[in-house]
Amino acid sequence: MKKFSFAFILLLLVAVVSACGNGEKTEDGKAAALNTKKLVIGVTAGPHEEIAEKVAEVAKKEGLDIKLKVFSDYVLPNTALHEGSLDANSFQHVPFLKQYNKDKGDNLVAVGKTILTPMGIYSKKYKNFDDIPNGSKIAIPNDPTNGSRALEILEKEGYITLKDTGDDLPTVYDVDQNKKNLKFIELEAAQIPKQLSEVAAAAINTNFALEAKLSPKKDSILLEGTDSPYTNEIVVRKENKNDPTIKKFVKAYQSDEVKKFIEKKYEGSIIPSW
Repeated sequence: MKKFSFAFILLLLVAVVSACGNGEKTEDGKAAALNTKKLVIGVTAGPHEEIAEKVAEVAKKEGLDIKLKVFSDYVLPNTALHEGSLDANSFQHVPFLKQYNKDKGDNLVAVGKTILTPMGIYSKKYKNFDDIPNGSKIAIPNDPTNGSRALEILEKEGYITLKDTGDDLPTVYDVDQNKKNLKFIELEAAQIPKQLSEVAAAAINTNFALEAKLSPKKDSILLEGTDSPYTNEIVVRKENKNDPTIKKFVKAYQSDEVKKFIEKKYEGSIIPSW
């Protein structure tokens, strides 16, 4: 029995090591080069997945095989990249990445711009934000970066003002003036579309809006501008930022073929940012 248990544990260890992707290091501690013919890329479901599938088609023509791993939240793609089961991911903007690195003590880096998915404010009850009654409930994402992003949209439109937080992201506790006395309800970003009918309005990330059949361009009552700092990026481990295979993937993503695909498919709801 002991021999069986030891053998079973050994087998598990071998499997774990084998599953760690390309995030290995040489004996001198330097990063080992990634596989030159294959990359494992993490994306979130929706537009990031759809666009990455097109990128994979372009990369295939250049001899690079792209395998996608699809996630349903904003944390696991970075965790998987850190642990080595991904070679890169494509789903996040720089403010989110900075907050993740700060919270986790990690050093993931951005290596190439992808798309802007402008956040919108949506409502099933009101056609204009001015019509929302005083004291109404407004749902916003509960993660720091997207929550602050929602608050900044409302500040830009003049509905609230925010205290100066320096390098820290503003939260609901930093709302200074609030002329409509709005009540902010913080929810997991992926769940907000399902709760839209329960609140006066809600800030929804574009990927989740599209999944819920909401068009940022047509259905939002407020929409983030193209001057937004929340452009998405391809992200890798720091030791792989100059890897030739990563550069090949970035080039495939930032190709004219992918740009035309985005412009045709999303009709302005998602904007190429390179």
